[in-house]
Amino acid sequence: MNPFQFERSSSSSEAILRMGKNSRAKFIGGGTNLIDLMKEGVESSDFLLDVNHVGMNEVLELPGGRIRIGASVTNSDAAYSGLVEERFPLLRDAILAGASPQLRNMATCGGNLLQRTRCYYFYDLATACNKRENGSGCDAIAGNNRIHALFGASDACIAVHPSDMCVALATLNAEIHVLGPNGPRVIRIADFHRLPGNDPTRDNTLSRDELIIAIELPPSPLNHHYHYAKVRDRSSYAFALISAAVGMNLEAGKIQSASIAMGGVAHKPWRDSRAEKLLIGKRPEIRVFRDFSEAFFKSARGLGHNNFKIELGKRTLVRALEEASLK
Repeated sequence: MNPFQFERSSSSSEAILRMGKNSRAKFIGGGTNLIDLMKEGVESSDFLLDVNHVGMNEVLELPGGRIRIGASVTNSDAAYSGLVEERFPLLRDAILAGASPQLRNMATCGGNLLQRTRCYYFYDLATACNKRENGSGCDAIAGNNRIHALFGASDACIAVHPSDMCVALATLNAEIHVLGPNGPRVIRIADFHRLPGNDPTRDNTLSRDELIIAIELPPSPLNHHYHYAKVRDRSSYAFALISAAVGMNLEAGKIQSASIAMGGVAHKPWRDSRAEKLLIGKRPEIRVFRDFSEAFFKSARGLGHNNFKIELGKRTLVRALEEASLK
């Protein structure tokens, strides 16, 4: 790993100003992904700017039942926050399904949003990877693509987004609050992560000098009938082959609303609002859930080694919906 300068910012405005003066600078929170990438030579920077001490480390209650999770709040502190446990237990379960206790104690919620793919080829400098160097090719397409995308891929990249937390945030319609040289803005979680298209080097819609300040969650009716299902190669400390974050609002024995996102299947947490509408007004029965899973995966496209993920995804969805309906 190359030498780098490390400085600590005391305010978000100072951090943004410093970032604008150095084109190779990067923000650092917990560093659980960035430092690994720098060690492997995938990422490089000669200036890391610590933003853990700029006042973004609280979980706050807001008017109208909303909550605000500061970007520097660790994954562990978010999961065990009383506000999150009470109002958004789906988010708690998703966070606790990720990484290990030691990593959750270090990783920040802002950093979790920004973590990069765990595609083998992305980490291997001896291979062609358009995400690492656009125009070099994608060895995963004709290679070992067992963990790769079923939706939203392109001829340039078939990688998947690795976060568990973000899958739950997609189900809960979170908002990402950011601050940049032009002031604050709010990005819906659905618009935050990008599909690869012709430029897989960009994972999200942030500008390089914008800083994530907080995640806000609107009040949700999904805190009773919910479930986070994660299927992986080993029972802990592994990324999802398939995951599903399910929330339903049941009244009088029927589904009044539903929100479902899947992980391990695309460059971003994947939702299908048209398929979700098929659940509305239906009883929470296995037949209904199977019909929904077929509709959700209708446009899925396997790449060879990952064809098994289509059937696995359908079964995971059905199981998650069953578990949510029984709570």
